[in-house]
Amino acid sequence: MRHARLLALSTALGGALLLSACGSLFGPEATPPVAAAPAPSAMHTQLLEDVRILSADAMQGRDTGAPGGEMARNYIVGRLEGLGVVAPPMGRLQPWEMQGRTRAGPRTYNGVNVIGMIPGTRVTDRYIVVTAHYDHVGVNAEGQVFNGADDNASGVATMLALAADLKRQAPEHSVLIVALDGEEHGLLGAKHFVEAPPMPLESIAMNLNFDMTARAETDGKLWVTGTYQHPTFRPILEGIPANGAVALAFGKDTPQDTGADNWVEASDHGAFYRAQVPFLYLGVNYHADYHRPSDDFEKITPSVFISATELSIASFRALDQGLSR
Repeated sequence: MRHARLLALSTALGGALLLSACGSLFGPEATPPVAAAPAPSAMHTQLLEDVRILSADAMQGRDTGAPGGEMARNYIVGRLEGLGVVAPPMGRLQPWEMQGRTRAGPRTYNGVNVIGMIPGTRVTDRYIVVTAHYDHVGVNAEGQVFNGADDNASGVATMLALAADLKRQAPEHSVLIVALDGEEHGLLGAKHFVEAPPMPLESIAMNLNFDMTARAETDGKLWVTGTYQHPTFRPILEGIPANGAVALAFGKDTPQDTGADNWVEASDHGAFYRAQVPFLYLGVNYHADYHRPSDDFEKITPSVFISATELSIASFRALDQGLSR
């Protein structure tokens, strides 16, 4: 894979610079030992592969109700089943019909949410609902494909990486893994989920939403939005150290954050917020490729995306352990 080779090259160059700086330790005639660059882990490789596939031109921008959206949905279903993430009693798929927005005006959309369930080991009757929307804006009138690699193939890939980690080590709370449809047309899939949840809303401990997790290079931050509304979450997360070049940052959720700087309802967590379900949103800042045809897989720096995903998994683990303690 192209980005796996970039990771290996970066590691090898870093090692070469270090050995050059320490050359005097080996003497002028000695040849320092050269260690092979470590291979990327299976999780890292799969993370990048998920984004590459979901943001490929063949997915046609994954618009709600379009063939590309169905292709993306089938891929996610296959990944969940491959991981052994079972369907909840209400079923794997949650179809819906809702009126949404377009640039030309309102229209009716038919979408489908994808749901998986991972039972908890300690708090089995309380659920953490992990969400990421898999739709994007499709193809424009000029035939340009909006691949949405960061928005939001990245968040789906992060969610799938978390699901794999939870199958390796079970969570304390029961977890719903929910790939939502129709976010780009007004949070439609999330609104339907909270209107027709597979369990009573009162049994949902919180919603953790991933949207745009790949490109933190603009400020080195994976933003956590929602601790102003739910201040008990902040001490659970603020001790998590930075991972590589990426660190958690808290904000985008106060009355002083206005317009595009307020993210309380900027993605699917907004539907949970409106339904008075505790929420947190993890995502990176806006970048030049946001909602442009240039939001492609090749723009993602693998090491940054891996760090942001590992921070996301660490955040879930901290919340899972800290929610009821």
